Amino acid sequence: MNPKDSPNCRATGVGSTPHTDANAAVEFILQTFGDIPFWPQLPRRAFVESMYAQYSERLPGVRFEDEKITIQLGDGWLEEAEEFYAAFLEEDPGRFALSAEYAAGLHGLIEAGPLDGAWAVKGHVTGPISFGLQVTDQDRRPSLYDDMMRDVIVKNALRHAQWQEKELRALCPRTIVFLDEPFLSMVGSAYASLPREQVVASLEEVLSGVEGWTGAHCCANTDWSLLLETSVDILSFDAYEYAETVALYPDELRVFLDRGGVLAWGVVPSSGDATETITLEEARNVFEKALVLFERKGFDRDQLLAQSLITPACGTGTLSVPVAERILSLTRRLSDSVREEYSLV
Repeated sequence: MNPKDSPNCRATGVGSTPHTDANAAVEFILQTFGDIPFWPQLPRRAFVESMYAQYSERLPGVRFEDEKITIQLGDGWLEEAEEFYAAFLEEDPGRFALSAEYAAGLHGLIEAGPLDGAWAVKGHVTGPISFGLQVTDQDRRPSLYDDMMRDVIVKNALRHAQWQEKELRALCPRTIVFLDEPFLSMVGSAYASLPREQVVASLEEVLSGVEGWTGAHCCANTDWSLLLETSVDILSFDAYEYAETVALYPDELRVFLDRGGVLAWGVVPSSGDATETITLEEARNVFEKALVLFERKGFDRDQLLAQSLITPACGTGTLSVPVAERILSLTRRLSDSVREEYSLV
């Protein structure tokens, strides 16, 4: 990998923040993550900014009631699905644009203009597996279990990712679009009996449709080989809690890294008491222990450092604004500390 193309432990965020003012959130992110700004998802600003409602704006059968989202697959669904597919087949991602009502932070970042000096800009889309497992139909059955609805969910995620990429590229030539898949951890359990090949194919349909860099984030434990089997460029995980479980896949990780893959280490906790107490030294120790763990599996530290990002463990949307900003600032400070120690450029 060309050093100029290596993230070299630069810092970025995962997605959500607790701000209710989009401009304030964007300003903080631009000040804190100048290398790789990301647009903030603002679930406390409005229900439609929650990670599942946000990407349901144009889905057939979607219904909101008492801040709950469901998919009604009964009468009228086919007609709505036909309209969806007609829009999809136009191959115009603009038909799937997120409105400012649903994504004020994204529009705030776009309005901020070109990101001079940024190494990359990051967007994110709720992944099809998590969306389809968490959003149920009228019978409280995960919508992913309906074959036609699953196809709609996957294609909806694809067009959203493509639209975001187009908008973000106007801000910075290098774009990163993440799939947020927190409930990928359910796959293979009694709660989600999904064929492995179906999961991989659904993820790959979205990832392969993105031209720039792609990422996938899961903040829980999962079968990491599922993601490593795809073409994803960046594997994002909670390194504060789950570095040991990711290291259980050395063969798959070696192939991933050798093809230029990047590890996004969620070193800084984003939940629990540690969010208010963790210090820079403690965060450095978490990262150091994770690196040693991977070295013992045969990985080269220099390669790991070059092909790494530093992030919080997950989004910070459930925290208070002061604590969230503390965690995000600490993430940047950790990145600066590591990059200075190892002379990463």
